[in-house]
Formats: sequence, structure tokens, C-alpha cells
Amino acid sequence: MPESMQDIKRRMKSVDSIEHVTNAMKLVSAAKLRRAKATFEKTNEFSHYIINSIAEVFNNASEVPEKYLEGAREINRTCYIIVSSSRGFCGSFNMNIIREAESAMTMDEGTSTILAIGTKARDHFQKRGYEVFREYSDPPEDISFLESREISRPVIEMYDRGEIDKVVLIYTAFISTLEQQVRNVTLLPFSIEKDPDVMQYDKPVEYEPSEEEVFNYLVPKYVETSIYAAVVESATCEHAARRMAMENATDNAREMLGDLSLTYNRARQAAITNEILEVVTGAEAQK
Repeated sequence: MPESMQDIKRRMKSVDSIEHVTNAMKLVSAAKLRRAKATFEKTNEFSHYIINSIAEVFNNASEVPEKYLEGAREINRTCYIIVSSSRGFCGSFNMNIIREAESAMTMDEGTSTILAIGTKARDHFQKRGYEVFREYSDPPEDISFLESREISRPVIEMYDRGEIDKVVLIYTAFISTLEQQVRNVTLLPFSIEKDPDVMQYDKPVEYEPSEEEVFNYLVPKYVETSIYAAVVESATCEHAARRMAMENATDNAREMLGDLSLTYNRARQAAITNEILEVVTGAEAQK
């Protein structure tokens, strides 16, 4: 049964309201993206410098403490730090993160525990019976560097005590405004295979007060810097994904409005034609 003109007008009004909302959300996300991108560019330069400097020390050290080295202990328990969003309407942003985390935990032969940053990952894994030992429900964009230190501290302490044997960070990397990519990075244990891209020192390096003390200081800095950089980058990706999702939703609403308008005009034209036919038929009947 074809829709009446009144039903079509009601649908047009509803779609028009949705189009106004999604367009407003797109503009808000675009403004937030500009701010987040500026923060990311500043933070990215700093974090890369810190992480690369620590990588140089690891790759040039003669005696790295065994507990930090890959292969030094059996991997029985892995901690996954999963950075998601605390808000929706961002397309497949959260689902891509969750799929990557589920895939990694499925392939993991040992047990897993989760540190969830953002409520979307927390809610998903808690409902499915995964162990979430700690959560941070604040939006990633609101997490400061000092808070990232608080996030990393229990993870490092658990690793030092042997309660976890591996630390994996899963987050979304910013490639461009139109492209984001989920990354899976092992923070601990550390691989010190001689990387040609990492500067090699010509002479042995001496560490004070000891090499072990230096690494006990550097490793927490490396972990907290990596987490903070991932949180900032993930927030940028979230705004980019939301802006794109809202732009697509706005375009779809406008396309639907066009189709409904065409349907309405056809129905209106058909109604007018029927009225004319009724008038003509009535006039002819009176002759």
C-alpha cells in the first residue's frame, strides 16, 4: 500500500531534523579535530624523541636486566592496554579496536587481563566475561600526562612482581584525516635486536649508579610515554572518525530527503490528476 502524502511529509520532517543534528555534530567534530591534531603534532614530536632515545640506550647497552628482555621468561599472562572512546557516533572506530584486541587474545596461548581506557572497550569485554583489572572512563582527550603515569604505574608494578609477563598496547594510529589504522605494539618485554635505524655508539657506554638502576628508571618512562602518546593519537583518530561518520550521515540524510521529496511530488501530482479526472468525469456525466 503506497504511503499517503501526510506520511511522506512526516518522514521528510523527521529526516530533516536528523540532518540538522548530524551536520551540527560534524561541525563540532571538525573543530575538536583541529585542536586534537595540533596537540597530537606537538606531542608526537616529543614522544618520538623520548622513545627513540630509550631505544638507543637499549640497543647499545651491554647488560640489560633480563626481566625486560624478550625470551627471558615464559609468557603465561599478558596485559592488554586497550584505548577506545567513551562516546559513540564514530563509525567503526571502536569496533576495529575491539576486533584487533579479540584477535590478539584469541591467538594468545596464556591468560589475558585488560586495562581499558575508554568505556566502549570496557563495556564490551566486561559483558563477555573478560578480566578487566583496571579501567579509565574519562575520554582519552581529557587524560593528561600525569594521569598516564598513574595508568602505567600498576602495569609496571605487576610486571616487576611477575604477575604479568607481557604488556601489549592496542590503539588507533593517525595516518590522515581520512585514514586511521589500529596498531598492536608490545611494550614489554623489550626486543633489542640490532635495528639499523637505531644509532649505534662507537664506544661502550658507562651507566651510573649502575646499568640496572638506569633501566629501572627508563622502562617506566618508556611505558608511560608510549601510553600517553597512544592516548593523544587515539583521541585525534576518534574525532576524525566521528567527523567522517557525521558527514556521511548528513549526506545520506540529504539524499533521503531528495528521494522523499521526489516521492511526495509524484504523489501530489497523482492526487491532482485524480481530482482533475473526477471533475472531468462529473462534467461529462451531466451532459
